Amino acid sequence: MLYHIQGKLVEKTPTYAVIDAGGVGYQMQISLNTFTKIGESEYCKLFTESLYIRDDMPKFYGFADVAERDLFRQLVSVSGVGGTSALLMLSSLSAAEIQSAIVTGNVALLKSVKGIGEKTAQRIIIDLKGKMGKEELSSEFFAGSHSKIKEEALSALVMLGFNKAAADKVLDKVLKTEGTGQTVEQLIKGALKSL
Repeated sequence: MLYHIQGKLVEKTPTYAVIDAGGVGYQMQISLNTFTKIGESEYCKLFTESLYIRDDMPKFYGFADVAERDLFRQLVSVSGVGGTSALLMLSSLSAAEIQSAIVTGNVALLKSVKGIGEKTAQRIIIDLKGKMGKEELSSEFFAGSHSKIKEEALSALVMLGFNKAAADKVLDKVLKTEGTGQTVEQLIKGALKSL
């Protein structure tokens, strides 16, 4: 099984990428999130997954990071979710949003993805909620603007006299249970309920 492919990026579209590694061109299906992360770089590394479909022909999927690939693997382990559906979910939502929706039981968010109905969304939550609860959410969960919002909230709580370590722990808990689409004010209010 291939773990990753690294080489020259020959072609890139929003749905697939071709990487030349050692003179062999590997075409892999990718999500929009991976498409964005690849950017305009001449060389890239994609973590791979292959699924066998029709006539034993493998179909390769490529991911910009291990967290997205691992989430893809979990999604396709759910009955009724194939590679195309899982990739569509990863294109419509970030890995962190999907994980948050599973942990919080947010059926509506999962249903917002084209081709995912209510029963499939419920099945995904039932099958994966325990697995998501045992693992830390993807590093993307606190990346970018979410990290900045968390830092601002933490700074405000420390200025209010709360212990930094305790406040940090509570903020993580609030972000996991309430989701990442909160303002600094909402995050602080949620944390204050638990401090």
